[in-house]
Amino acid sequence: MATLGLSKVFILDKYFTELQKFWETEKKLQDASSSNEAVHLQQRLKSLSTELVTLRNRLHVGHGPGQGQSQGNGAQPVPPGPNAGPKTNNFDLNASSPNLNLSSSGAGLSATAVQQHANGHHTTSKNHSFSHTLPANSGSGGGAGGGAVVSARNTSIPHPLPHQLAEKPSLPHQQSGSGHGQSAGTLPHMSGMGSILGQGSHSHAPVNNNSNGNSNNSNTLPMRSSNSGHLGSNGGGVGHHLSHAHSQQLPFIPQSKHTNPCQSVKTLPFGFGYSEGQQKVQQQKQPPQANSSPKDMQDLIHLSGPLTEHAVMRTLQARFNEQRYFTNVGPILLSINPYLDVGNPLTLTSTRAMPLAPQLQKIVQEAVRQQSETGYPQAIILSGTSGAGKTANAMLMLRQLFAIAGGGPETDAFKHLAAAFTVLRSLGSAKTTTNSESSRIGQFIEVQVTDGALYRTKIHCYFLDQTRVIRPLPKEKNYHIFYQLLAGLSREERQKLHLDGYSPANLRYLRGDIGQNEQEDAARFQAWKTCLGILGIPFLDVVRVLAAVLLLGNVQFIDGGGLEVDVKGETELNSVASLLGVPPAALFRGLTTRTHNVRGQLVKSVCGDGDANMTRDCLAKALYCRTVATIVRRANSLKRLGSTLGTLSSDSNESVHNQADVASQHASTIGGGNAGSKSMAALNNAVRHATSDGFIGILDMFGFEEPSPHAHLEHLCINLCAETMQHFYNTHIFKSSVESCRDEGIVCDTEVDYVDNVPCIDLISSLRTGLLSMLDAECSVRGTAESYVTKLKVQHRSSSRLETKPTAEPHDPRMFLIRHFAGRVEYDTTDFLDTNRDVVPDDLVGVFYKHTCNFGFATHLFGSELKALYAQQQAPRGLSFRISPTSHSDLLNGDEPVSTLTQDFHTRLDNLLRTLVHARPHFVRCIRSNGTEAAGSFDRATVVRQIRSLQVLETVNLMASGFPHRMRFKQFNARYRMLAPFRLLRRSEDKALEDCQLILQYALEQPPVLDGSVTLAWAPGKRHAFLSEGIRQHLEHLRTEIRHKSATLMQATWRGWWWRKKMGSGGMGKRSKHPGHQQTPLSNSKATPNSAAQSKAASSTMAALAAVAAAAPISVPRLSAKTTNLGIGGTVARPRPQPIAGTPPPDPQEKCDQKIIQQTCNLFGLDLERPPPVPPSRSYTITGNSKISYPQNRVMKMNFPEEGQSEAPQLKKGEAVTVVGASTVRGHLMVEHKGQSFHVPFQFMTLSK
Repeated sequence: MATLGLSKVFILDKYFTELQKFWETEKKLQDASSSNEAVHLQQRLKSLSTELVTLRNRLHVGHGPGQGQSQGNGAQPVPPGPNAGPKTNNFDLNASSPNLNLSSSGAGLSATAVQQHANGHHTTSKNHSFSHTLPANSGSGGGAGGGAVVSARNTSIPHPLPHQLAEKPSLPHQQSGSGHGQSAGTLPHMSGMGSILGQGSHSHAPVNNNSNGNSNNSNTLPMRSSNSGHLGSNGGGVGHHLSHAHSQQLPFIPQSKHTNPCQSVKTLPFGFGYSEGQQKVQQQKQPPQANSSPKDMQDLIHLSGPLTEHAVMRTLQARFNEQRYFTNVGPILLSINPYLDVGNPLTLTSTRAMPLAPQLQKIVQEAVRQQSETGYPQAIILSGTSGAGKTANAMLMLRQLFAIAGGGPETDAFKHLAAAFTVLRSLGSAKTTTNSESSRIGQFIEVQVTDGALYRTKIHCYFLDQTRVIRPLPKEKNYHIFYQLLAGLSREERQKLHLDGYSPANLRYLRGDIGQNEQEDAARFQAWKTCLGILGIPFLDVVRVLAAVLLLGNVQFIDGGGLEVDVKGETELNSVASLLGVPPAALFRGLTTRTHNVRGQLVKSVCGDGDANMTRDCLAKALYCRTVATIVRRANSLKRLGSTLGTLSSDSNESVHNQADVASQHASTIGGGNAGSKSMAALNNAVRHATSDGFIGILDMFGFEEPSPHAHLEHLCINLCAETMQHFYNTHIFKSSVESCRDEGIVCDTEVDYVDNVPCIDLISSLRTGLLSMLDAECSVRGTAESYVTKLKVQHRSSSRLETKPTAEPHDPRMFLIRHFAGRVEYDTTDFLDTNRDVVPDDLVGVFYKHTCNFGFATHLFGSELKALYAQQQAPRGLSFRISPTSHSDLLNGDEPVSTLTQDFHTRLDNLLRTLVHARPHFVRCIRSNGTEAAGSFDRATVVRQIRSLQVLETVNLMASGFPHRMRFKQFNARYRMLAPFRLLRRSEDKALEDCQLILQYALEQPPVLDGSVTLAWAPGKRHAFLSEGIRQHLEHLRTEIRHKSATLMQATWRGWWWRKKMGSGGMGKRSKHPGHQQTPLSNSKATPNSAAQSKAASSTMAALAAVAAAAPISVPRLSAKTTNLGIGGTVARPRPQPIAGTPPPDPQEKCDQKIIQQTCNLFGLDLERPPPVPPSRSYTITGNSKISYPQNRVMKMNFPEEGQSEAPQLKKGEAVTVVGASTVRGHLMVEHKGQSFHVPFQFMTLSK
């Protein structure tokens, strides 16, 4: 609770709220049914009591001295006296209020008030003792014989280290006559470590008129910029005598000779986007509260004042109006869709013009960094309602991922993936009532990365909305590809596809919204056609199937009064048969007859008009979704066709696999059969162990939907997916944080009351009684929609999530209503059973057998089913197959298919969750700004609903004042060890906690000025260090700055030595011998108190580098085994390692025989120490669909090199240059200009027109 300094009205309101919670918890304790529950409730009561006492004490802050005493639960007045020590009860209460706001300038309160709060009563003294942020159980109480010492490992209170105040006043020590109180201020290093590590700590406190020994043990660094500045440097005129504390010198306590690495790093408020100069000017012109402009609030954890929904909305709207659509909540990113480009197909190609926000770029960079450092899989999870901008953000991050690890958009892998997304977006997106580019196919884009280089991508698709193919909802459209097909085909192609004379108005499957922008659809269709060629998929094969699906909708079967049904639309039936390459009579029989297996005997029957029309719809859905699945497999295939458009070059994955196949054949031929095969297997085993199995995944799944007027089964599955993703977020952010703290004995005062949606997930997907399981059971007994709804309402009559519609309309027995995490949705079960069965009879599948079908693509669509069907002589024999494609190994003989639609979706969703559980998640929470896709419009009601459903307020509360992060002690030390002097770190397993404390002590010597309720709290657990978001950001800032300065010093030292060696021993070498002359590696460095030490360190570094160079050959030393390029300015650019494609992940159980590996390498001339040679670059570049050979004329788009890399650019913007070939540096081209050669990145140039 960070309420100090706020208005008393807010404190009073908070007081009564906590009091109400106290009464409710007390009542629950009386009704507790188990001992564990009672213990938990007692702990909760104690915490609430602490908060109530703290709030009541704060209500009296500022009354002035001598205005009575505040007495209450656990806060008894302590009588003054020489031996008065801290009471245990009072000690605990003070320790459980971690967010006392004491800044260096007084935090807007008098020291008297602070001391009154610390001691639980008022005093009239003017000399006070501020407390350090020491552990609550440190035992450094009053008197010489303080309380019992408790080890820091057993403390349960957050526990940052000393140095709350930023200034270091050197005041004389004053001896107290009554007891030793803890003093605040900036103390010598490790001044509080004695109590932290269980050693007695003695400090001298100033004389206090009260002469009591109570000490205030705070748990966080209490600083707040919004409250600073009210008092002067002396705290409002009250004289404060800050004293130094003298701790017992432990063996590892740093002495004054050790320089703090963090000392030169400037710590600014990291809640706003000011630069350093702007921050100083702002602080001089106006009080710090005026700095908290909502539009500059980059992170919501720094919100000033009470954390309310209004404060969050005000900040988001202010940033939205300033066109800042991304806001952080710690590591979590909020993205608001402004609808600035409505109608964009949202592919990798179409998002090229969209600016990449630095927040999205930071998430991608963090994922790549963590994957490359740890090898651990990373998952970027985008969630939000339909139309919130998930797909657009996914495409932007995928482009950034290619720019970082994949070589950029000029690579063949990127062009192949961009073509795949262009094709899939047309096939998988449709217009709904709320989103004109709604993704109806969920995607998990898996990017395999090895050694920081991207070598393979795979798209996992989740196709649910099959009913849209045959029956789009009112005011909605079918899939975009159908409208683009009708608009983009030429007259000859229309005649060939039997579509001449047809339009969206006279095709039954396109009924609904028939509005169309033919010019835009025609342009998209041409791009779609081109991308099919890039993927190596025959264009005519796909459009034949799509045309057949459209014409199937105009084929209707009616009751003819005889044995067989009549056909209305015989012309369309013949056209469909011609397009699919089957005889019309065979297609008619497949649609209207059914084979049954009755006690081993095969019996044929004629279907009625209803069953025949249903079979027709099943065929249309099967053709469409199997075509999509085939294209996805083709996009993920590593064996690509040699190239319709010549875009696949030698560095593609295909060539790698072909070379591997050739090498395998070569090995079996030369090596003498088994010997060669054994050697190749050993080599593959070695490669498998050398390849990381980590990946970076981008999850763009279905968003929550509220279709009108009613939802279907697909929408229930979509909303179940949204519920599952929300539960995954709750578990990872809220539940894991709470459980981890409880398991390791950490008591966190911040209580986050998040809404758990497990009851809704159980209602839908429970194993036996869930709605989906009951639907499968109803399908097996051939039930009806009415019986299904009746059963589920009886089964779940006590569920709070299953509701009845509160209207006066007549009750429909086929409707039920579910209250999801994001709203209420009414479902119509009329087509639930038929959609869930998801079957197509074998009579219809047999029509596409190769002996009767001359269209190979159609036979391929049903390949696995035909193989299983004709494995026996009798066919058809009464089997049913899934509409969606099924692998051959999963097909079983019987009257029912392998699984239903919901079973298959639930299985795939479980597999996805298993993948996400083993990955490190990065969350992007997407929000739609309005419900009408109006550009630049911010609808508060729409945004508030999403803010509540996404639990943004709870997330901000946890990130600001909780412990959302935890790190193993060893991992913490490995990442932040540069923040402390190297010689003082123990670097051993048993001393890991002490190293953590030492690192944090040095990091907190110059704490940043915090905003809002964010804290710098941390707590040591049994195995982990628990960190608040504030201290994590502070540590990352220090680490980044120190690494940057170290790299600058190393580069300056190296460049100075290299140029001196290059220039010889004359000139600069002679001047350096003068005793009064001293060279510094950095020309713009300023004189500092540590300049002598830095010069000495630089000199020693130079000497070491010179010694290494002297021992090396005369030429410039090789920095690594890979190619090194020293370009302009002396920068060293190392090309990325060439990835190894197609290798399976390593098996930890397998062990390699080093002798066999060495023999194999000798046999094939391989070197384990060096990577394989880079394949030669191609002698052309690709623009659009054409090849352009070298030399090329290009124009510079920007100066090269950029500003800051050299004194003056050698290639200026707008100059015409000549590209003579590909450079040896990845992503660069060889440029000749005015007789000089340059290695220029391709982004710096554009082709001249």
